[in-house]
Amino acid sequence: MLRLETQIMNNSELWQRYQDWLYYDRELGFYLDVSRMSFDDAFVAKMKPKFAKAFKDIEALEAGAIANPDENRMVGHYWLRNPDLAPTPELKQDIVETQQSIIDFTKKVHSGEIHPPSGGKFTDILSIGIGGSALGPQFVAQALAPLDAPLAIHFLDNTDPAGIDKVIAQIGDRLETTLVLTISKSGGTPETRNGMLEVKKVYQDCNLDFAAHAVAITGKGSKLETIALREGWLANFPMWDWVGGRTSELSAVGLVAAALQGINIRAMLDGAKTMDALTRKPDLKHNPAALLAFSWYVSGNGKGENDMVILPYKDSLLLFSRYLQQLIMESLGKEKDLAGNIVNQGIAVYGNKGSTDQHAYVQQLREGVNNFFLTFIEVLQDREGQYVEIEPEVTSGDYLTGFLLGTRQALYEKQRDSITITIPEVNETTVGALIALYERAVSIYASLVNINAYHQPGVEAGKKAAASVLQIQKDIISVLKEAKQPLSLSELATKARAKEKIETIYKIIRHLHANERGIVLQGDLGKPDSLTISWQ
Repeated sequence: MLRLETQIMNNSELWQRYQDWLYYDRELGFYLDVSRMSFDDAFVAKMKPKFAKAFKDIEALEAGAIANPDENRMVGHYWLRNPDLAPTPELKQDIVETQQSIIDFTKKVHSGEIHPPSGGKFTDILSIGIGGSALGPQFVAQALAPLDAPLAIHFLDNTDPAGIDKVIAQIGDRLETTLVLTISKSGGTPETRNGMLEVKKVYQDCNLDFAAHAVAITGKGSKLETIALREGWLANFPMWDWVGGRTSELSAVGLVAAALQGINIRAMLDGAKTMDALTRKPDLKHNPAALLAFSWYVSGNGKGENDMVILPYKDSLLLFSRYLQQLIMESLGKEKDLAGNIVNQGIAVYGNKGSTDQHAYVQQLREGVNNFFLTFIEVLQDREGQYVEIEPEVTSGDYLTGFLLGTRQALYEKQRDSITITIPEVNETTVGALIALYERAVSIYASLVNINAYHQPGVEAGKKAAASVLQIQKDIISVLKEAKQPLSLSELATKARAKEKIETIYKIIRHLHANERGIVLQGDLGKPDSLTISWQ
């Protein structure tokens, strides 16, 4: 058992521990408090060898070591905010030129030099992507897009037909002034490809030239780039194989949409660059990413035994927990360690915002099962403009701070672990810094628990399983079209040579039938063996 039981301290002891472990950076106005985590000095000393290795590992990563052996790839999202660190002059030039091309493209769109075929200016963005190609841009749009953004943004981040229809309906008659960003490294990601094809048909049905509205963000030589070049899309921006989806927000994946919304992408990059520099220090107490990784390790006994709850006390940071779910869970959720041992590592992440959750799940956090650690995110600036007193000497922002500090104390009194991150305000610099902070913490934690944070065999397994289901669907439709008479479920499975997949076949025909896709069913749907199936 690595994790210590929190000893409730008196106020003087707690204040001293707070001062001993408080991290502060003047340039960013950034604070990190881990004093309410369950560790002592002896445990810190015990962890020193692991951190010495972790600091060397991340140094090698930044220098261009092969971090994804499955695909023989480097991991270089750090170079995006400091191209001088790129391992070759060619990579540096590619990064610099891409960032400048994003800024140049944005200026032309905003000025109307690049415009819809009907004239005027583009008014909206429709961003099609999934996973890291959606979560990062969604988080940044929620956090930073101005109310009077030059282009409003909409997202297709799933292959749900009803969801697609709803987004298209929201755009309405602005479709002809909407830029469509399609984001896929390979161009073959099914959800993104499906969304693009659906949107393309909508444009065609409206007698609009899709290519004159389309932008590709994709890998060089990909299927998507081939389509974009052949059809003459407005622009192409690269996705590099050394940037994973969950660390891609500060690449073209996130920067194109952000810039078009009027967000200062240079400031985002600078904030990340500053945080990167702070988290290169090979000293636990003076490295905020190391302090985060250490806290995660402490709370979960190095095995992810406790969930991570993210609770920002700011509406604009609502989507931060969703963004971190992918970054952390896809990076750390691994069956095997680097030695091939079965370890089943990972940390579950969830959250919403304060003080909303004080009326939701904080009751359980304080008095229910103690299987979590909570990260409070405090924002010092309440609002732009003058404050409003809702009571003498008290504002709504004072209440928000009171709820945060009160909840933090209430959890401590019940021996619940918590971390507090404080930033001066939500702006491009601080958001860039938060992104970099958690990216670095993930790398350090992965080293501490001896796993590879930069491959995701589980995701690929899911994609392959989905493809096999679609193949079964094609096979059973072919069998039904050729059948002379209705077939039982068992007969259909046998003829489709998928008898061991009979449950999957039942669910496929049920779905096809519900959508009037040619399936005729007779019998009781609740008793699969009673069904006969034919093609109309």
